[in-house]
Amino acid sequence: QVQLVESGGGLVQAGGSLRLSCVASRSIFSDNVMGWYRQAPGKQREFVADITSGGRPNYADSVKGRFTISRDNAKNTVYLQLNSLKPEDTAVYYCQFRDTVINYPYWGRGTQVTVSS
Repeated sequence: QVQLVESGGGLVQAGGSLRLSCVASRSIFSDNVMGWYRQAPGKQREFVADITSGGRPNYADSVKGRFTISRDNAKNTVYLQLNSLKPEDTAVYYCQFRDTVINYPYWGRGTQVTVSS
């Protein structure tokens, strides 16, 4: 079992920035991919970005060049830096820990990001 706790969401104007954090309840040094997904009202949850335990990132096209994912394995934490925010980035952002040995995903409860125009 892995518990994930997200933080850092909030209300920001278009063009602004936020930094999301997700702390895992166990070591994240190996055999996992940590990622961020988001779900806007009335829409399906969508992939935003993820990063392997070795530090290789992957991004959705809609956020490339604006968002940056990183991880600190010593702190069991993954971050998502959100820059140049747009109103369409408004959503609940969820952290995911995927155990690559058993290919099972764990989810956090989410943090709300609201971007005003």
